[in-house]
Amino acid sequence: MASSQRARHIGPPDGGWGWMIVAGCFLVTICTRAVTRCISIFFVEFQAYFGQDYARTAWIHSIVDCATMLCGLGFALCYSPAIAMVGKYFNKRKALAYGIAMSGSGIGTFILAPVVQLLIEQFSWRGALLILGGFVLNLCVCGALMRPISLKEDRKTVPEFLEQDRVPETEKQDLKQMSVCSPLIKVWSRDCLCYCSQKEYDFLLMPGFMVLAVSVLFMAYGCSPLFVYLVPYALSVGVSHHQAAFLMSILGVIDIIGNITFGWLTDRRCLKKHRYFCYLFAVGMDGLCCLFLPVLQNFPLLVPFSFTFGYFDGAYVTLIPVMTADVVGTSSLSSALGVVYFLHAIPYLVSPPVAGWLVDTTGSYTASFLLCGFSMIFSSTLLCFARLAKKIKRTHLRSLTSDTGMKQHMWTNGAIAYSVTAELDQKDVEFLSVDTNSCSKR
Repeated sequence: MASSQRARHIGPPDGGWGWMIVAGCFLVTICTRAVTRCISIFFVEFQAYFGQDYARTAWIHSIVDCATMLCGLGFALCYSPAIAMVGKYFNKRKALAYGIAMSGSGIGTFILAPVVQLLIEQFSWRGALLILGGFVLNLCVCGALMRPISLKEDRKTVPEFLEQDRVPETEKQDLKQMSVCSPLIKVWSRDCLCYCSQKEYDFLLMPGFMVLAVSVLFMAYGCSPLFVYLVPYALSVGVSHHQAAFLMSILGVIDIIGNITFGWLTDRRCLKKHRYFCYLFAVGMDGLCCLFLPVLQNFPLLVPFSFTFGYFDGAYVTLIPVMTADVVGTSSLSSALGVVYFLHAIPYLVSPPVAGWLVDTTGSYTASFLLCGFSMIFSSTLLCFARLAKKIKRTHLRSLTSDTGMKQHMWTNGAIAYSVTAELDQKDVEFLSVDTNSCSKR
């Protein structure tokens, strides 16, 4: 019974078993995001085997990503809960914890990209996929590390009676046996459950979350095709298969550095208040990298691209959960992250086939990469204007408040002056009337 009960804490422990949660999330990102990225290495093999164009072949990668983000199926059953659990266990060092946890995608890409290329050469693409499937079974081990935790703020949002759902089954049976109160308790419990389910998704109407959601749509549209088409593009400009796989490895290992360093830096006191703009900067830099990619047509030029894009990709990926937590709070983080990753689904499904169609139509990758770059820059610009509008609104409200206070102060002073003047006038009238009466008597 003790193992089934949740650990109770007033606030996030910022350590302890939380580091095991980080380790579990790290392995989850390797087994999900890194494996998904490596599908781009299979792209040329799929295209050659099935004899299809870029647009149709791209649906393979798109459906994998979309199913993960949209349906709550497959990888999503591991990825989203693992990300949310890290946010439950950390507060002060949240960005660093997420940086370490999310770096699994980079380390996994760095290791798996050349390994997958070797597996394809040795066992064909079918054998390579079977071996990857066996590797992904390690997600079962990761799930065993996830220990639930109950925080003080969670108990504030849930009525006290609903905490009885977590007591042993014997106490529930005793509660049901209460003859008089049982029907009333059942009705009240149902109403509370309905109220809590509605309260849990109140963040959907928050203006800050709405802007973040729209921005995520454009950001996801811009970043997805790059991981699908980097290897095919490198091969098209004369780079060898091993060098193309090495570009993915570079991107992966630099992704790790971006995860950890940006997570550590944005936890510092000097930058903690500026996480928002750090996120904007990282997304915008990735957009600029995509804009310059069509002019990089040899291996020595593609290496710096992999370094730059990989670093800022790791940077903003680390900050997505942190940004979401800052907007909606920790109590709604799990639901909000589910919505944020759900919003990735449609761009992930659409953008690689659209980019492939542009390649088939134009005969080059230029239009595809330009569209990706402008999409990510628009995502960053949208959040920038939203923050500026919020600042202007705050300044305006402060000025209105100060003007109202000044007017009220002046009105109060005027009222006091008027009352004093009126009192003096009344005394003058009384004095004159008394003086007139005395004169008449004389």
